[in-house]
Amino acid sequence: MKKHLLLVEDDENFGSLLANYLRLSGYEVTWRINGTAGYSEAVKTNFDLCVLDVMMPHLDGFSLAKKLREKKVKSPILFLTAKNSKTDMLEGYESGAEDYLVKPFDTDVLLLKIKVILKRFSEEIDTKQLSDQYELGNFKFTPMRRELEHTVNGMYKLSPKESMLLELLCGYLNKILPREVALEKIWGESTYFTKRSMDVYITKLRKYLAADTNISIDTFHQIGFQLRIENKKV
Repeated sequence: MKKHLLLVEDDENFGSLLANYLRLSGYEVTWRINGTAGYSEAVKTNFDLCVLDVMMPHLDGFSLAKKLREKKVKSPILFLTAKNSKTDMLEGYESGAEDYLVKPFDTDVLLLKIKVILKRFSEEIDTKQLSDQYELGNFKFTPMRRELEHTVNGMYKLSPKESMLLELLCGYLNKILPREVALEKIWGESTYFTKRSMDVYITKLRKYLAADTNISIDTFHQIGFQLRIENKKV
């Protein structure tokens, strides 16, 4: 599957050239010309990377990044900007950026930075601290045996997909598990049918976990799911 990038750049000539260049380099690209339009796209689509200009009308890049993080959008962010002072760079990183590239830049350097960020983000997903057993409130979850045991209600034997999905959620405890990550790792593709199937499994997990009112699985529309435990940690 092609990695899907969001490009937010208000210079129409430069934005068009850059979007086409990235497409020719093997990426799927959605291009928007201001921060407000970029925000609307980013909250409804799970992008693999957001490439944001800083100085834009309606909503500048730094403010856009902060709003996305407040909205729990976890897509990595790369800033493109002519602002190269130390203060500007620090503001960029503090607003949630993975990296920062000063204009004018070499397109080969841009591609390298994109590749590094995507690889790093993928490795972070793959190397989550997964355990042999999780304590989830009044439950104990053992992925290898696909067993979810409640202190009062006893043992539930999970299906393979139920177990894999719960394990992924545990790896993202109190954070958002992106829909596309779960679909790729468990179903191997993202289609209307696999998305509906995942929603069914989420509903099943909610029913199992309902015995502990401190545990919830929250849905973030078109973004992902969050396993949340009040006052508890895995």
